[in-house]
Amino acid sequence: MTFERDPNDPGRKALNPLLKFALELGPLAVFFLANARGEWLAARLPALAALGGPLFVGTALFIVATAVSLIVSLALTRRLPILPLVSGIVVLVFGGLALWLHDETFIKMKPTIINALFGGVLLGGLFFGKALLGYVFDSAFRLTDEGWRKLTLRWGLFLIFLAVLNEVVWRVLQANLPQQAADDWWVNFKVFGLVGLTFVFTLSQLPLLNRHALPEDGKPTT
Repeated sequence: MTFERDPNDPGRKALNPLLKFALELGPLAVFFLANARGEWLAARLPALAALGGPLFVGTALFIVATAVSLIVSLALTRRLPILPLVSGIVVLVFGGLALWLHDETFIKMKPTIINALFGGVLLGGLFFGKALLGYVFDSAFRLTDEGWRKLTLRWGLFLIFLAVLNEVVWRVLQANLPQQAADDWWVNFKVFGLVGLTFVFTLSQLPLLNRHALPEDGKPTT
């Protein structure tokens, strides 16, 4: 068992794009639904009721869903996906601390830590000549090495922006709203706000993708 190969490695086994999308966003959907229906779930599953409010129920199920996603990915490719693995470790550490200490601060800081970590990793990888974003999006499209470098730089800066934005939003909500209202608004921001911004940013990169796309034979055009 090893880590996934470079994005342009001919021996790399790629997942179906829709399946990869489901594995990466599935845990987030579980988190949102569990938070929205936390009281309903707690009323029917006493073990979940012992965790606390909806945010803690959602966090516990988020950890489980993340682990399942990694296991499925590993079973299908026989290799560990690098960035989802790092995300899973952060989810486990901060989600576990939140449940253990019953402190939602760790939950709300998780997107800050993940985005800052990924942004730093992407930018740091460029410093050492590695465009790590290719490990994430290789199933969706194929780019020249220059294309991966440019896209990695843009995503690295965007993720740093998301980290700062999350930190500002949850702290402002915490300071100005009752606890449950602040929790609910932050979950909506996390699921719809951050995902929506990411979707818009992704669309804005289409011109770059078109300029640097590899043809069907995998060789850059001249």
